[in-house]
Amino acid sequence: MEIHQLRYFCAVAKHGTFTRASQAEHVAQPSLSQQILKLEAELGARLFDRLPRSARLTVFGKAFLPKAERILREVGEAKSELRDMSGDERGEVVLGIIPTIAAYLLPKLLNGFAAHHPNISVKVLEEITPVLRQGLADGTIDLAIAALPIEGVEFQTEKLFEEKFFAVLPKKHPLAPRRSISLEELNEEPFLLLKEGHCFRDGLIAACSKVRMSPNVIFESGQFATILAMVCAGMGVSAVPAMAVKPQEGCQFVPITGKHSNRKVGIVTARNHYQSHAQRLLMQQIRKAATSKRRAHSTSA
Repeated sequence: MEIHQLRYFCAVAKHGTFTRASQAEHVAQPSLSQQILKLEAELGARLFDRLPRSARLTVFGKAFLPKAERILREVGEAKSELRDMSGDERGEVVLGIIPTIAAYLLPKLLNGFAAHHPNISVKVLEEITPVLRQGLADGTIDLAIAALPIEGVEFQTEKLFEEKFFAVLPKKHPLAPRRSISLEELNEEPFLLLKEGHCFRDGLIAACSKVRMSPNVIFESGQFATILAMVCAGMGVSAVPAMAVKPQEGCQFVPITGKHSNRKVGIVTARNHYQSHAQRLLMQQIRKAATSKRRAHSTSA
């Protein structure tokens, strides 16, 4: 049994076809297929059902997958640990981040990190929280930036900063001139909200529930940009985190009062996975970026 065979097996399981797996692994499809056949012969079990346009894990494949992933993760951690022991500042870090933070935090964070650590490659996965949790658990993501809390004893978290919720209103809305408003005052308004799966939506719904308010959701989107455009057009109201507040023609941002109208943002890692030197350096850079953001908020407040 070879490491590359396990890697190819996991790639087919992830991508669902031999073609896409071979493209992801940068290997010819016949070679990848041949290695999978050799692995199956050694194990004495068929790992995939070969369908016309897909490859589906058999019961044996489903049982073998977590073991193969664990082996690959432990080999990767062993390489990282040996590299750290040698003092070599090289490596790759996979950073997961939720969409409602990525656009506002990543540019400055990654530019600064690349300038100081040119030999460390950072790959970014922008996804909703459930996908990031799974990636952290199976080792395909090294660390994540997400809204807290994160459920699961297998994860450890570190709070970076806290930010308020802001109502987004059309310029001509009666509440637009206000210096602050409560969630209860938006109770009867047509609400434009992020789709299910986004943790900002979950946080906002939870805040509404605590003040016994249920938003009248008339439209859902996966992007703040779409929601803000519709608010500017007078289609309804919405809410965004403080980092998404920026001047936009046709919109007015008003702070929402109440102790529950905010979110905590932090770093999430898998408790039992080895943290390489490269990962620790990136975490330091994330902390610096978070400190800078906190100072900017306190200055503008």
